[in-house]
Amino acid sequence: MSLATTSAAMVGRDAELALLDEALRRVGAGEAASVLVGGEAGIGKSRLTAEFRRRVADEATVLTGWCLDYGSTPAPFGPLPAILRTLLEALGDRADEAAGPGRDALQLLLPERAAAPVDRSAIRPEGLRETIANLLEAAAAIRPVVIVVEDLHWADAATLSMLSFLLRALAGRPVLFLLTCRIDEVRRGGPVRAFLAEAERARLLDRVTLRRLDTVEVRDLVLGLRGAVDDAALARLMDRSEGVPFFVEELLCNVQGPMPDTLRDVLLSRFDALGDDAKKVVRLSSGSDGAISHGLLTTLAGFDGERLDDALREAMAAGILAVRDDDSYGFRHALLREAVHDDLLPGERARLHWAYADALEASGGSASALAFHWHRAHDSPRALGAAVSAMVQAKNSYAFSTAARFGELALELWEQVPDAQEVAGIGRIALLAQLGSILRNGGDGERALAVVSLALEEIDESVESAVHARLLRDKALYLQNLGRHGSVELLTEALSVIEGCAGEERLHATLLNYLAGRHLTGGRLRRAVETSDEAYRIAERIGFDNAMSVAANLRGCSRIHLGEVDAGLADFRLSWEHATDHDAQLRYRVNYADALNMLGRFREAVEVAEAGVAHSRSLGVERATGAILSHNMVEPLIELGEIRRAEEATVRDLTMRTLQVFRMYSTMSRIRALVWRGDLSEAVQLLREWRSTAEAVADVERQVWYSLHDVEILIALGLGDPARAAVELRTVIEDPGPRLALLGRILLEGGRVVADLRADGHTALAEAMTESVRARWRSLPVELQQPSWATVLTALLDADAQALQEAATIADRDDVPAVFRPLVRLERARALVGDGDRSSAVEAAAEAAAIAESLSHDRLRRRVADFVDAAGLHPATRIPATAGAELTAREQQVLDLIAEGLSNRQIGERLFISGKTASVHVSAILRKLGVATRTEAAVAQRARV
Repeated sequence: MSLATTSAAMVGRDAELALLDEALRRVGAGEAASVLVGGEAGIGKSRLTAEFRRRVADEATVLTGWCLDYGSTPAPFGPLPAILRTLLEALGDRADEAAGPGRDALQLLLPERAAAPVDRSAIRPEGLRETIANLLEAAAAIRPVVIVVEDLHWADAATLSMLSFLLRALAGRPVLFLLTCRIDEVRRGGPVRAFLAEAERARLLDRVTLRRLDTVEVRDLVLGLRGAVDDAALARLMDRSEGVPFFVEELLCNVQGPMPDTLRDVLLSRFDALGDDAKKVVRLSSGSDGAISHGLLTTLAGFDGERLDDALREAMAAGILAVRDDDSYGFRHALLREAVHDDLLPGERARLHWAYADALEASGGSASALAFHWHRAHDSPRALGAAVSAMVQAKNSYAFSTAARFGELALELWEQVPDAQEVAGIGRIALLAQLGSILRNGGDGERALAVVSLALEEIDESVESAVHARLLRDKALYLQNLGRHGSVELLTEALSVIEGCAGEERLHATLLNYLAGRHLTGGRLRRAVETSDEAYRIAERIGFDNAMSVAANLRGCSRIHLGEVDAGLADFRLSWEHATDHDAQLRYRVNYADALNMLGRFREAVEVAEAGVAHSRSLGVERATGAILSHNMVEPLIELGEIRRAEEATVRDLTMRTLQVFRMYSTMSRIRALVWRGDLSEAVQLLREWRSTAEAVADVERQVWYSLHDVEILIALGLGDPARAAVELRTVIEDPGPRLALLGRILLEGGRVVADLRADGHTALAEAMTESVRARWRSLPVELQQPSWATVLTALLDADAQALQEAATIADRDDVPAVFRPLVRLERARALVGDGDRSSAVEAAAEAAAIAESLSHDRLRRRVADFVDAAGLHPATRIPATAGAELTAREQQVLDLIAEGLSNRQIGERLFISGKTASVHVSAILRKLGVATRTEAAVAQRARV
């Protein structure tokens, strides 16, 4: 029994809805604009039309009819009775007059309209078309009419003829026809295909084809149906449903289990109607987990030539099989294959897969295909050998998800094969170690931890110390990826296991680096420096470049957090010199991008992280190392104000199954972007969902602790609650725990907190926070007191108009977070009003408004508008335009850049002129346009365009 439900909110169809809205607007303007919504069964055609009907119910008369499936003999005029009844009800007393002299023809479709039995032979059927057209014209004279005809693929010839007439007769009237159709089920040469071809040729219909949902949209659909779903369930749901909304809703009641009977019945209804040969071909095809070549199908079927072609053609006409680009055959949908395959008897399935495996082995088939079929044929020894080979091949190709699937199959088969190690060509401990690494790189941290823990349980005296130590290292890494305690103890144990072991210097240096990394993330910075120093010395002694690079990298991070910035950057240069392999290069990019972001070198941080993301993608580790690099790219993008790029990267990252700690970092970036856009309810909900995880990880990773408090401050400011933001800020300032370089950026945000407190009348709290922020900033190591940030922060804390003007120039630079560009100008406008300089305040507020608008920063946009209204800074008079004065070519260039929200300095850089020269051009533009502010000039420019 299906427990499926329908989502209240439609997902992934905004563009299509917009097209329907535009079509209705066009018919209202006297244009012909009718739409065919096409797509496969379950894709959401009726859901789309239902949403559209709901949206336009108050502005249009909506008439809906359905073509019904009555087998080979469809009902004549199937959708028309329902349409006509609603139409007559809408017209009321005007219906008879509107119908005209042929009104009796309506009795052909609505026998209840006859007051007494009538002689149908006396009614002219040809009058029916004119009568319906008259009624629709009458209704359209009152308000637009939307006629929805569902399931056109089942339409009879009479309905199609009527539609063909009405589309032409009512062209140019405010009547929108909206037809839905399963295009893939329309028979070639049939009446529906002929109708569609003619209507589209005559441009009577615009076609809108609904695509399948992508992973992000499926996630949104699932959230609307039942709330959050874990990554594994989402991936399985996506694989089975392939993004078809109906299948998603049906499968959601049991993602991993058998498909619901209701869904199975729907899918098998097409299969049951096939002839014997076509059924055999479809059953044979169901044995393949991918496409099947014509040659292999011929071998398995036992017949070829026209007989096989006819069977294939019948299966394709039924919408079950389709030809792939490589001339192989495959199911139109994975669930169709699953339904047909599950309908086989157990013996049939085993024989089918044996035949596949036998044929593939004879022709040199891939290890992955052989593992799949020998396993389904219940030949465990051959399946085990093939599974291990397939795992290794997939791992070497960086296809970690595929490698994990075959590694787990090998583990499942191990106990079923007496001489498993000989058959597999690998020991069980080694298999477990490889599988753990594969699972981790594939983003399944929990499973990786379980596998390595199983391997450690099976350790005995026969296992070499180095193997034991590496397993302890792996478990420490997997715990780290899950944000849990225990890594330091495991790494310390691993070091003790290999103590005194000759020839294990490389492993010794590697373990020390892992331990240094855990000290770094835990905020034990001096110990991190000492441990990485030791690792570097050992690695240098044996010429181990990888470990030297990683050690210098970790030491550089730790020194920057300690305030030894120059020494830390020197370490990063040393790290890159020794980064001779992929591992060291990726680690360098992860930590160097993060360090650059902490230091305000945002543009460089983006470039380094972007290169790292591309590198990780080429190596197939986008779900592991690539996920943290993606986060390290998103953060500086937000700081630069490039919110759209940040959102695109975040959404892409959220579609991948990745490790929990990396997903948490991505989620924090997502929250920052949501706050920026003003989507506060979603940001609050997302933080609520992740808070317990974030707090647990924060107990292990100090950087997460700072990130959590940072988003709390941002949300509070976004909600207009600076007092709450002050509480979070004070928690950070007064915390006795280890201090990281991240503290400087949060203190800079403290300037914004103080500004909002002061603006909202929390004078005493603002003064107290001013002193706290100032004192904590001064306590930072000198090299972490970023000069540009210090200028902006001091100006915000002092609220001095002159200092804020100087800060505005500084804030326009790329090394200051973009959010401070409008903020310092807004605070300068407040200070100027207090000083009585209202004309300068108008200019400052206008600049703040223009920049906030260009950045799409919701909260600052509203703060500026509220201040302008409250202070009455709208220009009361307009400067008269200079008569006949035209803008010069250079002034037009400057005006274009003003409209983009650029400052004078930025305009100067773009046009290779000085900021002062840009200012002169701006003044001339304002005079010639007769406006007082840059914002008005930007508006005037848009009007000119």
